[in-house]
Amino acid sequence: MSEVAGRMSIQVGAHYLEKEPGGAGVLLSGVPGVLAARVCIVGGGVAGGAAARIAMGHEAKVTVLDRSLPRLDELDWRYGAQLNTVYSTVDAVERHVSDADLVIGSVLVPGAAAPKVVTEDMIKAMRPGSVVVDIAIDQGGCFETSRPTSHDDPIYTKHGVVHYCVTNMPGAVAQTSTYALNNATLPYTLRLADQGWKSALGDDPHFLAGLNVHAGKVTYEAVATALGLEYTPAGDLLI
Repeated sequence: MSEVAGRMSIQVGAHYLEKEPGGAGVLLSGVPGVLAARVCIVGGGVAGGAAARIAMGHEAKVTVLDRSLPRLDELDWRYGAQLNTVYSTVDAVERHVSDADLVIGSVLVPGAAAPKVVTEDMIKAMRPGSVVVDIAIDQGGCFETSRPTSHDDPIYTKHGVVHYCVTNMPGAVAQTSTYALNNATLPYTLRLADQGWKSALGDDPHFLAGLNVHAGKVTYEAVATALGLEYTPAGDLLI
């Protein structure tokens, strides 16, 4: 679903940059003689990488910030001069966010609440009519100014900046999302049905790592920490 949300973030961001819904009236690609839009993607994981790919397809000027040097190296190797990759520091985030027309928040700490990487002061420094899309809103959001919105009422404006913070973004493209989710999960479902959960998880440590809760026990450490609950290693349930 991160792949879907990342690709979709550029689609919705481009729409809300239009004048009618409250944006600055900026075309992502620009035109001859007019600069392309500046897109800043905070977080270069699956969602951020997907967003970067689509933004580059729109011929926007794209920058990805991340704290993983191997990930930045991978993106740089894949896209070369088409993409600017920047190591994420407070100063770097502040500089690139304030200069952007569209900011995508795709910061993820698996199983835990998203850190507030973009502060309210950074949002205030953005140009009126700029747009932010918080993909991380399902984990609490990575902008200090984010609050959950819905598909029925997707945006609000704060400090002159349009905020799109819809929870479950892939739900807006349900047909695509359903096929993608089925493709990813069906092999695991079949293994569970054929082997039973203990055998299937015991044979595959990666499958076992996906177990979050069983019989009232929280087996994913980040989830247990975020909720203030006792953590039980998933492997203990196989004994």
